[in-house]
Amino acid sequence: MLVLSNDTALNSLLSKLLQDYLEQTNSSAASQVRSASNNLEIVYVLLMVGLFGFFTVGVMLTNIRARRLEDSRDPYNTYIATDIWHKKDREYFQAKLIENYKLCCVFENQLAVEQPSMQIPEAKSS
Repeated sequence: MLVLSNDTALNSLLSKLLQDYLEQTNSSAASQVRSASNNLEIVYVLLMVGLFGFFTVGVMLTNIRARRLEDSRDPYNTYIATDIWHKKDREYFQAKLIENYKLCCVFENQLAVEQPSMQIPEAKSS
């Protein structure tokens, strides 16, 4: 232990010790702030990865469920897989075409029909 002879040396020693203590306290507080900031960054990254994973798993499960519903016994897929609907569409189109052909009428204007024996008068230019 150090023995000091006067009060000024004691005061300077105590003030030096106090300053050292305060500097250590401030530096540890700054490191605690940095570690708290790092902890928040880690929590943020984990939260983002978790949300992305949740979204990805949801999309995968929806896709798997949809593919499972596409069973071979499903009437919609059976209808698409067969070629019957092409034939039915072709038959319906042909029936409509014949029906429209039967309903079709052609009117002939006898005055507008070209008559080779008569000559169309031309306007004379002056």
